[in-house]
Amino acid sequence: MSEPVISDHQLQKLTDYFGERLMQDQQMSRYSVIKIGGPADYLASSSNVDELEADVRFLWEERIPFILLGSGSNTLISDAGIREMVLINDAKQLEFIDRESQSPLVWAESGASIGSVSRRTGQRGWSGLEWASGIPGTVGGSVVNNAGAFGSNIAESLSVAEILHPVEDNILRSEWSVDQFGYDYRTSIIKTGEKSAVVLSATFQLARSTPEAVKQTISAIAEKRQAAQPGGASLGSMFKNPPGDFAGRLIEAAGLKGTRIGEVEISQQHANFFINRGEATANQVATLIAMVRDRVSEQSGVELGLEIQFIGDWNKDNQ
Repeated sequence: MSEPVISDHQLQKLTDYFGERLMQDQQMSRYSVIKIGGPADYLASSSNVDELEADVRFLWEERIPFILLGSGSNTLISDAGIREMVLINDAKQLEFIDRESQSPLVWAESGASIGSVSRRTGQRGWSGLEWASGIPGTVGGSVVNNAGAFGSNIAESLSVAEILHPVEDNILRSEWSVDQFGYDYRTSIIKTGEKSAVVLSATFQLARSTPEAVKQTISAIAEKRQAAQPGGASLGSMFKNPPGDFAGRLIEAAGLKGTRIGEVEISQQHANFFINRGEATANQVATLIAMVRDRVSEQSGVELGLEIQFIGDWNKDNQ
């Protein structure tokens, strides 16, 4: 485990600001969809968008390093844990905006489940987010990553998002249109680090349909997902699909389907999914990732790009 990155002075600031909300030595496997991750030195949760804004402002102003987490999907947390402050985004409120003679809108705080937003708008007969009904991530994570499935993505339905971002000596709360995110396949200028920003909330523009029609579409997508994607603890798609091809096909063609290291296995059902079969470790996942990338590169000449992100203390984990 690396040395702490939060000084005694900063710890006192954290204690004074967060009070009873501040927790120490929290196992991050509890906050991960793949159930992997070592201890976080310090952790707190933000329960609504105003609290989230205040918390992020405080951490930026005090220059305290932090990691913002939602559902823990698309993130592989180190076995050694996290030395930075961890802020769990638990802001989950929704507002349904039914505008006469105009397209309906749904506003969601960034910690809300994008799958839940999809299903709840569907119950109203509002269409446009059906593809997201089975995605485990949050609204904020989906906006940052341009999440997508079954031929659709966030960029197609996002109207505006409220973001918090540092500009010179100020921290501004702004509205960004979809064009300002610089979206590309499964990425944005926030994900690439070109812009430092936190998504506070998002508004999606939907279309009027009927509850029955939307439910039918969601059911059809669920059937496709169940047929194509494995159950169990996983991070979802491990690698981005390269242009004109599929990561899962390349991994299978390299003879790696079903390969297992320790308690982590490349799914027999879909080779772009790694499954935690018990007490898998982040090191085992990382080793399998490296193996897949090397073998696919040798076999097909394609360099697979990761869809997930490594977070936490990886300084000594893979040595």
